Amino acid sequence: MSDSKKLVIVNSRGFDDERSSVAWRIANTAVASGMDVTVFLVAAGADWVRKGAAQVAQLNPLDPPMNTMIGSFLESGGRILVCPPCAKVRGYTQESLIDGAILAGAPSMLEEIAAGAASLSF
Repeated sequence: MSDSKKLVIVNSRGFDDERSSVAWRIANTAVASGMDVTVFLVAAGADWVRKGAAQVAQLNPLDPPMNTMIGSFLESGGRILVCPPCAKVRGYTQESLIDGAILAGAPSMLEEIAAGAASLSF
């Protein structure tokens, strides 16, 4: 890991895959540890930040509900980027997304990697 303590988590998993819960758990742990964390949502991962979508989801009974994990991540200073084509194909606009989620393409995510961020993919 670089001295910058940056982490990018690319999450393509949606409501049907417990790995989404793992991605958000790792994101929360990393940001709570003082890391600069960006979650980049692609494909079905974009569904997590549509307004109201995560309200009732809890993929792993040992984890908090998904809306709690996503909210905690944002409140702790985490950053959420959403792939614009992935959002568009689902009919999502910036206004469709929760506060704190930003439509931003691969160049924004790759900027973090170029600045020394480690990356994980789910």
